Amino acid sequence: MPGKFCVSLTSAKDNCDKATVAFVVANAAAASDKETLVFLSIEGVRLSQKGFADDVREEGFAPLAELMANFVKAGGKIWVCSPCFKKRKLDEASLVAGATIVGGAKLVEFLSDGSPSITY
Repeated sequence: MPGKFCVSLTSAKDNCDKATVAFVVANAAAASDKETLVFLSIEGVRLSQKGFADDVREEGFAPLAELMANFVKAGGKIWVCSPCFKKRKLDEASLVAGATIVGGAKLVEFLSDGSPSITY
């Protein structure tokens, strides 16, 4: 199933269930040969920092850090909202593998062909 798919994630430890399920869905899309993107915004940008997700474990799911690592290994991309990142004064040198800081225009470009998107 070629094509693209976007998962927009606005939560991190403020809602571990949403953060976990977002990466479960992203992994499913990547496994379906979709060009898959997770866009982290608002509190979700905190997941871009190495070690932040290490203690997030929702019952019935793989640990969040493992889901994130598997997503990147499968070719998934993690885009991090630049203004949200800067507002929280996070460290660019501590980005997780596969993460890139981008502006909103980059997301609009990715979605401009009608690519499906889901938000958590």
